[in-house]
Amino acid sequence: MKTIKIGTRQSPLALWQANKVASLLEAKGCDVEIVPITSEGDNNLKHPIYSLGLTGVFTRSLDIALINDKVDIAVHSLKDVPTILPEGLELIAYPERANSHDILVYKSEEIFEKEHRTIATGSLRRKAFWNHKYPNDTVVDLRGNVQLRLQKLIDNDWDGAVFAFAGLDRAEILEELKAKGLHYKIIDWMVAAPSQGILGIVAKQGFEMPNLNDEECEIYATVERQFLNVLEGGCTAPIGALVEPKSENTYSFKGAVLSIDGQEILTIEEEFSKEEYQNKGREFAEALIAQGAGEMITKIKEEIGQR
Repeated sequence: MKTIKIGTRQSPLALWQANKVASLLEAKGCDVEIVPITSEGDNNLKHPIYSLGLTGVFTRSLDIALINDKVDIAVHSLKDVPTILPEGLELIAYPERANSHDILVYKSEEIFEKEHRTIATGSLRRKAFWNHKYPNDTVVDLRGNVQLRLQKLIDNDWDGAVFAFAGLDRAEILEELKAKGLHYKIIDWMVAAPSQGILGIVAKQGFEMPNLNDEECEIYATVERQFLNVLEGGCTAPIGALVEPKSENTYSFKGAVLSIDGQEILTIEEEFSKEEYQNKGREFAEALIAQGAGEMITKIKEEIGQR
Protein backbone atom coordinates (compact mmCIF):
# COMPACT_ATOMS: atom_id res chain seq x y z
CA MET A 1 0.00 0.00 0.00
CA LYS A 2 1.36 3.43 -0.92
CA THR A 3 2.00 6.10 1.70
CA ILE A 4 -1.05 8.31 2.26
CA LYS A 5 -0.08 11.98 2.18
CA ILE A 6 -2.16 14.00 4.66
CA GLY A 7 -2.51 17.71 3.90
CA THR A 8 -3.09 20.11 6.77
CA ARG A 9 -2.83 23.74 7.77
CA GLN A 10 0.25 24.56 9.81
CA SER A 11 -1.34 25.75 13.06
CA PRO A 12 -0.74 23.59 16.16
CA LEU A 13 -4.45 22.68 16.25
CA ALA A 14 -4.53 21.68 12.58
CA LEU A 15 -1.41 19.57 13.04
CA TRP A 16 -3.04 17.88 16.05
CA GLN A 17 -6.04 17.03 13.87
CA ALA A 18 -3.82 15.67 11.09
CA ASN A 19 -1.88 13.56 13.58
CA LYS A 20 -5.17 12.24 14.98
CA VAL A 21 -6.18 11.02 11.52
CA ALA A 22 -2.65 9.70 10.91
CA SER A 23 -2.87 7.59 14.06
CA LEU A 24 -6.24 6.18 12.96
CA LEU A 25 -4.80 5.22 9.58
CA GLU A 26 -1.65 3.75 11.11
CA ALA A 27 -3.84 1.61 13.38
CA LYS A 28 -5.33 0.16 10.20
CA GLY A 29 -1.88 -0.63 8.78
CA CYS A 30 -1.32 2.41 6.56
CA ASP A 31 1.90 4.34 6.08
CA VAL A 32 1.29 8.08 6.32
CA GLU A 33 3.10 11.36 5.71
CA ILE A 34 1.89 14.72 7.01
CA VAL A 35 2.28 17.63 4.55
CA PRO A 36 1.76 21.10 6.14
CA ILE A 37 0.40 23.78 3.78
CA THR A 38 -0.18 27.47 4.50
CA SER A 39 -3.74 28.67 3.93
CA GLU A 40 -4.98 32.03 2.72
CA GLY A 41 -6.85 32.57 5.98
CA ASP A 42 -3.71 31.94 8.04
CA ASN A 43 -1.66 34.42 6.00
CA ASN A 44 -4.05 37.35 6.38
CA LEU A 45 -4.59 38.16 10.06
CA LYS A 46 -5.26 41.87 9.60
CA HIS A 47 -8.82 41.66 8.31
CA PRO A 48 -12.00 39.98 9.63
CA ILE A 49 -12.54 36.54 8.12
CA TYR A 50 -15.77 37.58 6.39
CA SER A 51 -13.94 40.40 4.56
CA LEU A 52 -11.59 37.97 2.80
CA GLY A 53 -14.25 36.86 0.35
CA LEU A 54 -16.47 33.82 0.11
CA THR A 55 -16.19 30.83 2.40
CA GLY A 56 -13.16 28.59 2.06
CA VAL A 57 -10.27 30.88 3.02
CA PHE A 58 -8.89 28.12 5.24
CA THR A 59 -9.38 25.31 2.72
CA ARG A 60 -8.52 26.61 -0.76
CA SER A 61 -4.79 25.92 -0.55
CA LEU A 62 -5.47 22.35 0.52
CA ASP A 63 -8.08 21.93 -2.23
CA ILE A 64 -5.45 22.98 -4.78
CA ALA A 65 -2.93 20.54 -3.29
CA LEU A 66 -5.50 17.73 -3.59
CA ILE A 67 -6.40 18.59 -7.18
CA ASN A 68 -2.69 18.70 -8.12
CA ASP A 69 -1.98 15.39 -6.33
CA LYS A 70 0.41 17.01 -3.86
CA VAL A 71 -1.57 15.30 -1.07
CA ASP A 72 -4.04 12.41 -0.98
CA ILE A 73 -6.37 13.63 1.75
CA ALA A 74 -6.89 16.91 3.62
CA VAL A 75 -7.94 17.08 7.27
CA HIS A 76 -10.06 20.03 8.36
CA SER A 77 -12.16 21.40 11.16
CA LEU A 78 -15.37 20.68 9.28
CA LYS A 79 -16.89 24.06 10.20
CA ASP A 80 -14.22 25.65 7.94
CA VAL A 81 -15.17 23.53 4.91
CA PRO A 82 -17.60 25.13 2.41
CA THR A 83 -20.82 23.21 1.87
CA ILE A 84 -20.06 23.05 -1.86
CA LEU A 85 -16.64 21.57 -2.65
CA PRO A 86 -14.60 22.13 -5.83
CA GLU A 87 -15.45 19.77 -8.67
CA GLY A 88 -13.75 16.42 -8.23
CA LEU A 89 -13.40 16.60 -4.44
CA GLU A 90 -15.62 15.02 -1.80
CA LEU A 91 -15.88 14.55 1.95
CA ILE A 92 -15.05 10.91 2.58
CA ALA A 93 -15.11 10.62 6.38
CA TYR A 94 -16.18 12.32 9.61
CA PRO A 95 -14.02 10.51 12.17
CA GLU A 96 -14.74 12.44 15.36
CA ARG A 97 -16.85 15.08 17.08
CA ALA A 98 -15.52 16.72 20.22
CA ASN A 99 -17.45 19.08 22.49
CA SER A 100 -19.39 21.39 20.15
CA HIS A 101 -19.84 24.31 22.56
CA ASP A 102 -18.34 27.77 22.43
CA ILE A 103 -16.58 28.94 25.58
CA LEU A 104 -15.78 32.31 27.10
CA VAL A 105 -12.17 32.69 28.20
CA TYR A 106 -11.89 35.58 30.65
CA LYS A 107 -9.49 37.28 33.05
CA SER A 108 -11.56 37.94 36.15
CA GLU A 109 -14.87 36.93 37.74
CA GLU A 110 -15.68 40.66 37.72
CA ILE A 111 -16.65 40.22 34.08
CA PHE A 112 -20.05 38.91 35.18
CA GLU A 113 -20.74 42.02 37.29
CA LYS A 114 -19.89 44.62 34.64
CA GLU A 115 -22.50 46.62 32.76
CA HIS A 116 -20.13 47.06 29.81
CA ARG A 117 -17.50 44.55 28.66
CA THR A 118 -15.08 44.26 25.78
CA ILE A 119 -15.18 40.80 24.19
CA ALA A 120 -12.97 39.57 21.35
CA THR A 121 -13.87 37.17 18.55
CA GLY A 122 -13.18 36.78 14.84
CA SER A 123 -16.49 35.01 14.25
CA LEU A 124 -19.46 36.87 12.81
CA ARG A 125 -21.77 34.29 14.44
CA ARG A 126 -20.25 34.68 17.90
CA LYS A 127 -20.29 38.46 17.58
CA ALA A 128 -23.97 38.45 16.61
CA PHE A 129 -24.96 36.11 19.43
CA TRP A 130 -23.00 38.16 21.96
CA ASN A 131 -24.51 41.44 20.73
CA HIS A 132 -27.97 39.88 20.90
CA LYS A 133 -27.59 38.94 24.57
CA TYR A 134 -25.39 41.83 25.66
CA PRO A 135 -26.14 44.81 23.37
CA ASN A 136 -24.22 47.25 25.59
CA ASP A 137 -20.91 45.37 25.23
CA THR A 138 -18.19 46.11 22.70
CA VAL A 139 -17.07 43.22 20.47
CA VAL A 140 -13.62 43.54 18.84
CA ASP A 141 -12.08 41.46 16.07
CA LEU A 142 -9.62 38.69 16.98
CA ARG A 143 -7.67 36.62 14.45
CA GLY A 144 -4.87 34.04 14.51
CA ASN A 145 -4.33 30.51 15.74
CA VAL A 146 -5.51 29.52 19.21
CA GLN A 147 -2.20 30.31 20.91
CA LEU A 148 -1.93 33.73 19.24
CA ARG A 149 -5.51 34.66 20.11
CA LEU A 150 -4.97 33.76 23.76
CA GLN A 151 -1.83 35.88 23.88
CA LYS A 152 -3.71 38.80 22.32
CA LEU A 153 -6.35 38.45 25.05
CA ILE A 154 -3.63 38.60 27.71
CA ASP A 155 -1.86 41.55 26.08
CA ASN A 156 -4.94 43.71 25.50
CA ASP A 157 -7.35 45.46 27.81
CA TRP A 158 -10.19 43.08 26.97
CA ASP A 159 -12.42 41.30 29.44
CA GLY A 160 -12.68 38.03 27.54
CA ALA A 161 -12.67 36.22 24.22
CA VAL A 162 -14.84 33.50 22.70
CA PHE A 163 -13.31 30.23 21.49
CA ALA A 164 -14.47 26.76 20.44
CA PHE A 165 -14.17 24.34 23.34
CA ALA A 166 -12.92 21.66 20.92
CA GLY A 167 -10.09 23.86 19.68
CA LEU A 168 -8.69 24.59 23.13
CA ASP A 169 -9.22 21.00 24.25
CA ARG A 170 -7.54 19.43 21.21
CA ALA A 171 -4.65 21.88 21.43
CA GLU A 172 -4.27 20.81 25.09
CA ILE A 173 -4.61 24.39 26.26
CA LEU A 174 -7.59 24.17 28.63
CA GLU A 175 -5.44 22.93 31.51
CA GLU A 176 -2.92 25.73 30.87
CA LEU A 177 -5.40 28.60 31.21
CA LYS A 178 -5.19 28.83 35.00
CA ALA A 179 -1.41 29.21 34.86
CA LYS A 180 -1.92 32.12 32.44
CA GLY A 181 -4.30 33.82 34.86
CA LEU A 182 -7.32 32.93 32.72
CA HIS A 183 -10.62 31.19 33.38
CA TYR A 184 -13.27 29.68 31.11
CA LYS A 185 -16.99 29.06 31.07
CA ILE A 186 -19.13 27.15 28.57
CA ILE A 187 -21.59 29.42 26.74
CA ASP A 188 -24.71 27.27 26.71
CA TRP A 189 -26.95 29.91 25.08
CA MET A 190 -24.84 30.30 21.92
CA VAL A 191 -25.77 27.90 19.09
CA ALA A 192 -22.57 26.36 17.71
CA ALA A 193 -21.34 26.82 14.16
CA PRO A 194 -22.57 24.04 11.85
CA SER A 195 -20.21 21.05 12.28
CA GLN A 196 -18.24 22.68 15.10
CA GLY A 197 -16.03 20.06 16.78
CA ILE A 198 -16.24 17.63 13.85
CA LEU A 199 -13.19 16.54 11.86
CA GLY A 200 -13.70 16.25 8.10
CA ILE A 201 -11.53 14.39 5.59
CA VAL A 202 -11.59 15.57 1.97
CA ALA A 203 -10.14 13.65 -0.98
CA LYS A 204 -10.45 13.34 -4.73
CA GLN A 205 -13.53 11.43 -5.76
CA GLY A 206 -12.74 7.74 -5.95
CA PHE A 207 -9.77 7.84 -3.57
CA GLU A 208 -9.67 4.62 -1.55
CA MET A 209 -8.44 4.23 2.01
CA PRO A 210 -9.63 2.39 5.14
CA ASN A 211 -12.99 3.55 6.49
CA LEU A 212 -12.59 6.12 9.28
CA ASN A 213 -16.18 7.34 9.26
CA ASP A 214 -18.23 7.69 12.43
CA GLU A 215 -21.91 7.12 11.61
CA GLU A 216 -23.18 9.49 14.30
CA CYS A 217 -20.84 12.26 13.13
CA GLU A 218 -22.09 11.81 9.59
CA ILE A 219 -25.67 12.40 10.75
CA TYR A 220 -24.68 15.55 12.64
CA ALA A 221 -22.61 16.86 9.73
CA THR A 222 -25.19 16.06 7.06
CA VAL A 223 -28.07 17.87 8.77
CA GLU A 224 -26.06 20.86 9.97
CA ARG A 225 -24.25 21.41 6.66
CA GLN A 226 -27.45 21.00 4.67
CA PHE A 227 -29.12 23.63 6.86
CA LEU A 228 -26.17 25.97 6.26
CA ASN A 229 -26.08 25.29 2.53
CA VAL A 230 -29.74 26.14 1.96
CA LEU A 231 -29.58 29.34 4.00
CA GLU A 232 -26.12 30.60 3.21
CA GLY A 233 -25.91 30.79 -0.56
CA GLY A 234 -22.13 31.10 -0.43
CA CYS A 235 -21.84 34.02 1.98
CA THR A 236 -20.42 34.24 5.46
CA ALA A 237 -23.34 34.77 7.83
CA PRO A 238 -24.20 34.47 11.53
CA ILE A 239 -25.74 31.00 11.36
CA GLY A 240 -25.78 28.37 14.10
CA ALA A 241 -26.85 24.73 13.80
CA LEU A 242 -26.48 21.82 16.19
CA VAL A 243 -27.69 18.22 16.16
CA GLU A 244 -27.52 16.24 19.41
CA PRO A 245 -28.68 12.72 20.29
CA LYS A 246 -31.87 12.46 22.36
CA SER A 247 -32.17 8.68 22.46
CA GLU A 248 -30.89 5.69 20.51
CA ASN A 249 -32.94 6.63 17.45
CA THR A 250 -33.93 10.27 18.00
CA TYR A 251 -32.03 13.54 17.60
CA SER A 252 -32.70 17.17 18.48
CA PHE A 253 -31.90 20.07 16.17
CA LYS A 254 -31.38 23.71 17.08
CA GLY A 255 -30.77 26.33 14.42
CA ALA A 256 -30.48 30.11 14.37
CA VAL A 257 -29.91 33.00 11.97
CA LEU A 258 -29.01 36.45 13.29
CA SER A 259 -28.52 39.91 11.88
CA ILE A 260 -24.93 41.14 12.07
CA ASP A 261 -25.73 43.48 14.95
CA GLY A 262 -27.56 40.68 16.77
CA GLN A 263 -30.78 42.65 17.14
CA GLU A 264 -32.77 40.24 14.97
CA ILE A 265 -32.79 36.48 15.50
CA LEU A 266 -34.78 33.60 14.02
CA THR A 267 -34.57 30.20 15.70
CA ILE A 268 -35.88 26.68 15.21
CA GLU A 269 -35.90 23.66 17.52
CA GLU A 270 -37.10 20.28 16.25
CA GLU A 271 -36.62 16.54 16.71
CA PHE A 272 -36.18 13.86 14.06
CA SER A 273 -35.51 10.14 13.80
CA LYS A 274 -32.40 8.46 12.46
CA GLU A 275 -34.30 7.06 9.47
CA GLU A 276 -35.30 10.53 8.21
CA TYR A 277 -32.13 12.58 8.68
CA GLN A 278 -31.08 12.76 5.01
CA ASN A 279 -33.23 15.79 4.10
CA LYS A 280 -33.95 17.28 7.52
CA GLY A 281 -31.41 20.11 7.25
CA ARG A 282 -33.18 21.38 4.15
CA GLU A 283 -36.59 21.18 5.86
CA PHE A 284 -35.36 23.14 8.87
CA ALA A 285 -33.75 25.80 6.68
CA GLU A 286 -36.89 26.19 4.58
CA ALA A 287 -38.93 26.62 7.77
CA LEU A 288 -36.70 29.57 8.76
CA ILE A 289 -36.84 30.98 5.24
CA ALA A 290 -40.62 31.01 5.57
CA GLN A 291 -40.14 33.13 8.69
CA GLY A 292 -37.99 35.67 6.82
CA ALA A 293 -34.47 34.24 6.98
CA GLY A 294 -33.96 34.73 3.25
CA GLU A 295 -34.45 38.49 3.53
CA MET A 296 -32.14 38.57 6.54
CA ILE A 297 -29.37 36.73 4.64
CA THR A 298 -29.74 39.09 1.67
CA LYS A 299 -29.32 42.07 3.99
CA ILE A 300 -26.23 40.48 5.59
CA LYS A 301 -24.63 39.99 2.15
CA GLU A 302 -25.23 43.64 1.34
CA GLU A 303 -23.75 44.79 4.68
CA ILE A 304 -20.50 42.86 4.27
CA GLY A 305 -20.16 43.48 0.55
CA GLN A 306 -20.89 39.96 -0.75
CA ARG A 307 -23.09 39.30 -3.76
